[in-house]
Amino acid sequence: MNYLTSSVGKKYLMALSGFVLVLFVIGHLLGNLQVFMGPEPINRYSLFLQSLGELLWVARIGLLVMIALHIWTAVSLTLENRAARPIDYMEKNYKKASYASRTMAMSGLIVLAFIIYHLMQFTFMVTHPIYRDLKDPLGRHDVYSMIILGFRQPLIAAGYIVGVFLLCLHLSHGISSMFQSLGLNNNAWRKRLSKGGQFLGWLIFVGYVTIPIAVQVGILHLPSWVTVR
Repeated sequence: MNYLTSSVGKKYLMALSGFVLVLFVIGHLLGNLQVFMGPEPINRYSLFLQSLGELLWVARIGLLVMIALHIWTAVSLTLENRAARPIDYMEKNYKKASYASRTMAMSGLIVLAFIIYHLMQFTFMVTHPIYRDLKDPLGRHDVYSMIILGFRQPLIAAGYIVGVFLLCLHLSHGISSMFQSLGLNNNAWRKRLSKGGQFLGWLIFVGYVTIPIAVQVGILHLPSWVTVR
């Protein structure tokens, strides 16, 4: 337990929790991109997830634990670093740090707020309870129409794009930092991992924002059976 609460232990916990969350972000993106294949694939995928029952809730709780662990270790390490480093040292190295690395704390908090709203909108349907009544011709929850109804509202689409941008800004630095925290980063690989993290982060960004943009420009539209307009 003393190891886990040490600086080194916290770095490992933050890296491992970050790794799990990155895998989820990629998996979630692959699931969402099925919207471009039409209502059938993504509604079938949604039904499969719901059929997992308690296992789905175990996964959701596990993700919440990973998020909480990631936030706790990040805040704790930030406070320790500020207490240990003199002001002149921080000012001296400020220009060497990338914008993404300097704004990790701020982008992380905004991303957290974005995730909470996203869950309230599409997962728990608290902000838009009308989504609960959406059904496709086979009686399944119509996730396809729910996505389009949500993103056809310009403010929600814009907010989603901004939230995903900050998420990917966070990832662009966090991915390379994750390898460093796990001791897998060295002088030979540092630059490659940094570039690779940036590439993956912005690739994820492009993948996510194609959905609200496609809705806004009319590429994705409501199916004929939807009466909610």
